[in-house]
Parts: sequence; structure tokens; C-alpha cells
Amino acid sequence: MEHEKFHYKTKEELKAKLEELKVTLPLSENLDVLKRPVQIGSKTAANAIAIQPMEGCDGTADGRPDALTLRRYDRFAKSGAGLIWAEAVAVVPEGRANPRQLWIHEENLADFQKFVADIKETCIRENGFEPIVIMQATHSGRYSKPQGTPAPLIAYNNPIFEGDNPISSDRILSDEYLFALEEKFAEAAKLAERAGFDGVDIKCCHRYLNSELLSAYTREGAFGGSLENRTRLLRHGVKNAMDATGKDFIVTSRLNVYDGFPHPYGFGVRPGAGTEVDLTEPLELIGRLHNELGMQLLDITIGNPYFNPHVNRPYDNGPYVPDEHPLEGVARMYHCVGTVQKAYPDLKVISSGLSYLRQFSGNLAAGAIDQGYCTMAGFGREAFAYPQFANDLLHTGEMDARKCCIACGKCTELMRAGSTAGCVIRDPEYLPIYQRDVQGKK
Repeated sequence: MEHEKFHYKTKEELKAKLEELKVTLPLSENLDVLKRPVQIGSKTAANAIAIQPMEGCDGTADGRPDALTLRRYDRFAKSGAGLIWAEAVAVVPEGRANPRQLWIHEENLADFQKFVADIKETCIRENGFEPIVIMQATHSGRYSKPQGTPAPLIAYNNPIFEGDNPISSDRILSDEYLFALEEKFAEAAKLAERAGFDGVDIKCCHRYLNSELLSAYTREGAFGGSLENRTRLLRHGVKNAMDATGKDFIVTSRLNVYDGFPHPYGFGVRPGAGTEVDLTEPLELIGRLHNELGMQLLDITIGNPYFNPHVNRPYDNGPYVPDEHPLEGVARMYHCVGTVQKAYPDLKVISSGLSYLRQFSGNLAAGAIDQGYCTMAGFGREAFAYPQFANDLLHTGEMDARKCCIACGKCTELMRAGSTAGCVIRDPEYLPIYQRDVQGKK
């Protein structure tokens, strides 16, 4: 089906299009399920709404939260979401995706302690409960740009990304570096716990380092080839983080279960079948994380926002016109999320990919939880555009179409331009930034 912009005024119009496309989405009229508290280990999320990690690229040079960072999380704290999944925080300086990416270390720990305390105090004051706050620990790998210019640190050369200009072999990380990095995730987890976070995410999505390793079929050595080797950094990073922190501290991951690239360069795809979804390996990995290591919470996503952004962020306007209808992309996301949840029913699974449905995203969120596709509903770019969406869903049972994310991609344009990211359409703070840093450079 050809790409088509969102134009549905009623749920009936949306359902008619889904029927025409012959795709299924679990929509529900009853949004009360979103009010259910969710138990995650010894901690309780006050409701089933999560704010996904959305990077603002607005920290200080030494990794501290800056003014726009604090403003954004103050808005998230007031939102009413039961879980706030904080954005990417680098575990080593060379793994920062930009010069203003957050980076936690001993020298700025007090800043992170105040950052987390302020989030929790604001949410208690505004909403009457303390949210669960997760820190996303990352190494940007291929997308490392700590000084503002590309400085890729890769798992292997990938012709899909590099074409006829492969990245120099001296940028391929050694096994020795990766073994040492396993401990860096433990150190970051300990710092996150001391900062007051409720948990840490060993980030493994969107082709950042851990995620790229999942598809390192062609790499030799301890981190390539077999599934055992390709998942080594993630599994050991998770275990080390668990061993380094208390029993009540949550260790989780935001995990790509499908890349959308053909084998041998894509994880979660069927060999010899192009980009067809095959979750055999992802489910095996999740089984080890859950059953062997005791992971109780998992955030599921797919695709690569740098290369095939329509896969995880169906849009109205983007860098290219996809060869599928955006609703087909949303349905693929929920096929993947639902397959994981149904395979591991006692695992707390967070969904992604809701924002494209605008005012109807709450119906998908509720339906997905009610029908066993996930345990919690995760909203990403919607939180940039419409931070009060959670309270509106919880207290009125609907979202205001005039405030919703319109899937225009301008927040992503800001990131790609090396600027600070936010909603250009709904948040007046970012229009002059967009005019200066994006339009001014054209």
C-alpha cells in the first residue's frame, strides 16, 4: 500500500482504513486499563503509561543536565506518567553521540542526584505519586560524535551503511575494548543507583553499539558470529549491572528485536527473505535475559532512526517516501511487541510506536494492554509535543488532537543538525532554534 498522510477524524475512519489494509491493531474504547498500577520487582508504577527516552542533546560539555534538559523533565514529571525512561546517558566519553549528550561520572553525580530528586518531587507535588525513573546507559558506537564531528566506533563494517566507502578498520572496536566496556555498564549502574534512579537500561537498540553487535554475524572473535557471542556485551553488561546494584534496583534494556535490514546485517530477520520479520533469535535472547538473569522489565522497539526511520517512527513527512502505508508500520511494531509479551507473559513489556495515531494512540495503548500485547504503553515523541497527554488520558479518557504530535520529523531534523531537540510545532521554545539551526543552514 502506498504511503499516505494521517487524515482520520474519527475512530471509524481509522478502523475502515485498517480493514482496507488488512492489518490488525488492538484498539479499545475503554481506557481505564491505563490506570492500572504495574508492579516491577519491589517497585510500583502508579499507572501503565511510560514516557520513552527522547534525547534532547542539551546537556553541558561535561555531561550534566542543562537548562533545557531540566525544563523537559519538569514537563515529563508533571505529565502523570507512571514511568519516566530518561534519555541516553553515555558510559564513556568517546561513546557520546554529540558534545551535549548526558554523561554520568563521579564529578557530576551531585547534578544527577538533584536532577532525579527534582523529577520525583515535582511528580509527587503535581500528581500525588513518585514515578519510576530509569536511566538509559549507552555507548553510541557507529554514531559516536563526542566533539561534534563523526568519530564512529563500530562492531563491524556494514556495506548497507557504508556503501563503497567502508569505515577504516582501526575504528572497529577490539574484543579487549568490549570486554572492558562490560564493566563500564556496571559502573554506570552503580552511579545511577547512587543518583536516585530506580533502574538502569543497558541500551541495545537503533544500531548503537550493543544493538549493532546483535547483527555482527560477519565479525570474528568473542563478540561475533554465534548468537552467544553477538549477545555477549548485552548479557554481561546486564549481569554486571545487576551484581553491582541492590536487589530492588531495576536492570532492564530497550531492545531492538527487528532491524529491518537483510541478513547478515539485520537482527530479527529471516535469512534469504529480504527484510521479513523472524523473531527466533530475539526470543531466544529475551529468554536468557528473563529466565537466566532475572530481568523483569523490557522495552521493545524496532528499526533504525538514522537509516530506515519509517520502521520505528511512521511519519507524514520524512527524508524519503516509504513503500508502505504508515499503519502497516505500526501494525508490524505491534506484531513484534505482542509476540514478545505472549512468549513471556510474566515479563513486563513496554510497547513503542504509538505517536503516529495522534488522538487515537490512547485507544491503541489501552487495547494493546488489554489484549496482552504489552504491559505498559510507551510514548516517545508525543511527550515532546504534548507532555500533559498522560493526565489527559487518565482523567478525561481522551487526547486533544490539537496538541498531538503530527509526525513531521522536525525534532529529528534538529538532532541531525547538531542542535537541541524538541517539538517545533507544539513547543514555542524550539521554533526559533529550528529556524536558526536547520532553516538557517539551508
